[in-house]
Amino acid sequence: MRNQETTKHDYGHGLLIAGAYGRMGCAILAAKAALRSGCGLVTTHLPQRCVDPMQAAFPEAMVSIDPSPTLFTSVPVNLNHYTAIAAGPGLGTDETTAEALHKLLTTRPQNMPLVLDADAQNLLAMHKEWLPLAEGAIMTPHAREYERLFGDADPQHMAKEYGLIIVKKSHHTRIFSPDGQVTENQTGNAGMATAGSGDVLTGITLGMLCANHLHATTHEIVCKAVEIHGKIGDIATGKQSESSLIASDLIENLCHVSTDMTSN
Repeated sequence: MRNQETTKHDYGHGLLIAGAYGRMGCAILAAKAALRSGCGLVTTHLPQRCVDPMQAAFPEAMVSIDPSPTLFTSVPVNLNHYTAIAAGPGLGTDETTAEALHKLLTTRPQNMPLVLDADAQNLLAMHKEWLPLAEGAIMTPHAREYERLFGDADPQHMAKEYGLIIVKKSHHTRIFSPDGQVTENQTGNAGMATAGSGDVLTGITLGMLCANHLHATTHEIVCKAVEIHGKIGDIATGKQSESSLIASDLIENLCHVSTDMTSN
């Protein structure tokens, strides 16, 4: 239950860097999931030609506009204005986007939570010399992304070596922290193996990092985000078949769970 004497500014401001021309669905799904997960405000950093689709599909999101009409090429100004950052869904792997990601890694405020998903991870796999710059980040690879990043190395060792929280997505997703904590999630089902499901998890994680940053550790928030992501998948498949589930169904069921760490 929220304090009744409160405003949106009490629940954090998330920055989502996602989407490219032709891949806007990723950004829309993640932005919706972030606001549905409790944060007060979400700003999406988008290429110029992606602004209108976002504002039409999700008017609750604010936008920061990249100089490029089609790609992520420039880091938003005033990063200190945000509570947490998520980057990656739908960005593509163009070299100018890689340069922008590198700048984000080198200029992000110290200790600000950072989620790296999807193409942010693919770009890091292409530039593995940048991995030390990601220290403190939350990474959410599925099996193929993990292999591209770390080969067959033990994720617990990689989390410690690079100072990462690694969310290795699978049937029973496992969360590895630099301090040696390992948590295995028990929610979720095969219906969640669908396009956009990971973008929803990125949004949930961003939203909860913003809304709950005063109430729990980053590891606790990430574990809860993964649990909730699986739980809404289970709720969705309680109403329909696994094969019919799409990512939007997950977001629609976020209203049935609490993302407030103080009430769980």
